[in-house]
Amino acid sequence: MNPDRFFSPDPATRNVARELYDSIAVSPLVCPHGHVAPRLFSDPNATFGSPADLLIIPDHYVTRMLYSQGIPLESLGVPPSSPSPLPERERGAEGGVRVESDHRKIWHTFCENFHLFRGTPSGTWLAHELSEVFGIDEKPSAASADRLYDAIAEKLAAPEFAPRALFERFNIEVLCTTDAATDTLDHHQVIRQSGWGGRVLPTFRPDAVVNLDAPGWRANLDRLSQVSGVDVTDYGSYLRALEQRRAFFRLMGATATDHATLMPDTVTLSPVEADAILQRALRGQTSAADAARFTAHMLMEMARMSLEDGLVMQLHPGSLRNHNENVFRRFGLDKGCDIPVQTEYTHSLLPLLNRYGNDSRLTLVLFTLDESTYSRELATLAGHYPALKLGPPWWFHDSPNGIARYFDQVMETAGLYNTTGFNDDTRAFCSIPARHDVWRRVSANWVAGLVTRHLIDMDDAREMMAELAVDLARHTYHL
Repeated sequence: MNPDRFFSPDPATRNVARELYDSIAVSPLVCPHGHVAPRLFSDPNATFGSPADLLIIPDHYVTRMLYSQGIPLESLGVPPSSPSPLPERERGAEGGVRVESDHRKIWHTFCENFHLFRGTPSGTWLAHELSEVFGIDEKPSAASADRLYDAIAEKLAAPEFAPRALFERFNIEVLCTTDAATDTLDHHQVIRQSGWGGRVLPTFRPDAVVNLDAPGWRANLDRLSQVSGVDVTDYGSYLRALEQRRAFFRLMGATATDHATLMPDTVTLSPVEADAILQRALRGQTSAADAARFTAHMLMEMARMSLEDGLVMQLHPGSLRNHNENVFRRFGLDKGCDIPVQTEYTHSLLPLLNRYGNDSRLTLVLFTLDESTYSRELATLAGHYPALKLGPPWWFHDSPNGIARYFDQVMETAGLYNTTGFNDDTRAFCSIPARHDVWRRVSANWVAGLVTRHLIDMDDAREMMAELAVDLARHTYHL
């Protein structure tokens, strides 16, 4: 991989960017938000499985691109969650869905189509993983597939490629997972009791019990009653159960919550109004309007709770989940079918910010998939309200161009110190160093541009690079 990748072709800017990047290149990785499974670290003998297990089957960035070219998810080893009917030619010997179980064949399909990832962030991350993690600089192709599979499989079987060993090799200072409000955090408890030095912390995510239209909401609510010890029968007991779970997460080291909504609407309901909606939900009579108003109200309640218990509140709106109904019915959640929608923040967040936005004890980190809001709304909001910070480019915009656009549209108005540094937001553990490296290189290039245009000096630039690489994330998330 070219050591000057992502730096400007202009020699003056490139030289400064290289110097700035070198100043933070070996800094530890602070990972305040992501979706890596904690079970990987609770078992000292855990492995990543085969190369297909690690790099293809669970990674919807990868499977999404291949599916877009007509490659069935089954051929990539993705199992259906429900046995929906298929044409006879696509059925297995027992009449069920034929899912490819030969991981070498799955790997061949991936390598034969690796050209699809040219110029994409996924292609960049995969190249970094192969080169920096596994020492492989040969491009995946039909000709190289078997050699690469055997080389990676051999390394994955070695102790130095176990999850805990790679955690230490990657120099991860802290890794935060994302866990349902009803999770008993058993894996986190095992990690804490094991004596292993890796720092893995939970994050409280209550969507499954707050969003009344979430799949399985009633079963999730029953689970909330069970794990909290609070029999949820009305709005008051519902709040007590959530507060109990937040306290438990804090006891287990959590420093943040995470909330996903289609729209960032906030509204204040009276306790009577909130209870009336909850009672309808308990009877299975919830309307779409009920669900939207209840979620908007519960964002207010979560901000109140964060003000009281100190947990950082993250809000990830703007993704229409499971857009492809056929894929959702057959394969379930998180299969690459979520699509961004247009969002609005200024009016939507007005109730929350009027009530809590002036109190610096609250930290509300906002993310967006709608880049048109960066300069029009989000930068100006974050540049005013003490409680508000802007998270880094997220999901489809976690890319060299997406990061550059973020710097161009946000920083002049919001200011660096109203942003939060980087988080990788990934399930793919071995891509974490790659994602941080892209952020650090693009950050170095942006800061170098400020230097060469004489907006800042090198002393400022070095301090800004330390903030962007590590310190902003540490400070924002109390890590």
